[in-house]
Amino acid sequence: MYTLKYALAVRRCGSLWGTSKKMSEKTTRVGDAYTRLKEDIRSNLMPPGYQAPEPEIAERLGMSRTPVREALIRLEAEGLVELIPRRGARVLPIKAEDMKEIYQILTALEPDAAANLAARNPSEEELAPLRQATDEMAEALEAGDLDSWAAADDRFHITLLELHGNKRMQAFVSALFDQAHRARIVTLRLREAPVRSTKEHREILDRLAAGDVEGTRSVFRQHRERAAGELLKLLENYRLPQL
Repeated sequence: MYTLKYALAVRRCGSLWGTSKKMSEKTTRVGDAYTRLKEDIRSNLMPPGYQAPEPEIAERLGMSRTPVREALIRLEAEGLVELIPRRGARVLPIKAEDMKEIYQILTALEPDAAANLAARNPSEEELAPLRQATDEMAEALEAGDLDSWAAADDRFHITLLELHGNKRMQAFVSALFDQAHRARIVTLRLREAPVRSTKEHREILDRLAAGDVEGTRSVFRQHRERAAGELLKLLENYRLPQL
């Protein structure tokens, strides 16, 4: 009896392990599809208005439809695509009004998150990734590499939220960054080199290192308000109602 029970238990464990392995593999495939599609949208390989049926998108990625479908559902929840019954998925444009709302949210959330981090008196070790991102922004400016500058800028803001520790806020703001990415990249090439923005990041970092709560909040808010004003003005001046 003991031997039979033991054998059944071993068999059941093996079955559960096999199921768990399959679920893990499926999760990985969905994650891969999600990452590749999001990067194609951010880099404009799938530009605003691009539309294709799911089988075509799956073939493009060399994947089956199931993980692609689940990845598209995630991207729809993040506001990057629209799923249209029997017609597939369409990449959504970002409008000037969308950018205004996004910057209003960022201006409301990020300064307080940075101030809360300053209140903890973060160590130099904690701030090292922010310092590295700021250094890379300066290096990219010297090299005239705006794409690398934008990547370092994104990394600064995401890392700051990671240090703050609110995972829901981090996920929410990251989704906003993805939505706004195309507009930021286009307008980055329509204005002067972001020297002032780089200096503002250094000032934010200095205030954080000093544990200056109100100074951090104030500088960060001014940084976001100025950036929003410049971007929205460019969209208006160049008559770019959406991107």
